[in-house]
Amino acid sequence: METHSVLQKKGYDVESFGTGNNVKLPGKTAATPNVYEFGVPYQFIFEELKAKDIDLYTHNGVLQMLERNARLKLAPQKFQKEPNMRFDFIVTFSETVFDQVIEDLLQRPSIHHEPIYILNFTVKDTHEDAAIGAVQIGQLCQRLSETDKDRWESVILDFGREQNKVVFLNICFS
Repeated sequence: METHSVLQKKGYDVESFGTGNNVKLPGKTAATPNVYEFGVPYQFIFEELKAKDIDLYTHNGVLQMLERNARLKLAPQKFQKEPNMRFDFIVTFSETVFDQVIEDLLQRPSIHHEPIYILNFTVKDTHEDAAIGAVQIGQLCQRLSETDKDRWESVILDFGREQNKVVFLNICFS
């Protein structure tokens, strides 16, 4: 959602999704995450975790993250539950999510017959790395917005090399 925030501030039309079975947030231990269904409002999650242990969830940044997310949208959405959304470009931040997005797109009927560029730009799931990755993706989106779509593939791959990142790219049709 950090990238969602950065791109939205830059004026891009942005959506963000999860792909798992549910939403998992850090708990008291790694073995005991807080688990929520997609669609549960961020404000509800915020209030519940604040009541559970305000010190823990303030210290680990979860409450701050939930406040930011609530400013961006009502609740987490699941990608696979949004089959009619139209995308030009999808960014994932883990190979697992990249694979899940491609698998879902390949099962959808092609309605518009337009390419969707799916890019994986792996980022560690920390606040600091997410902030850095968001800025980098903002730079990439700026380049793409200045480039004809038929050249996006080379722009994306060049960007990955410049950032010294292994970038996975796939093109599906919607």
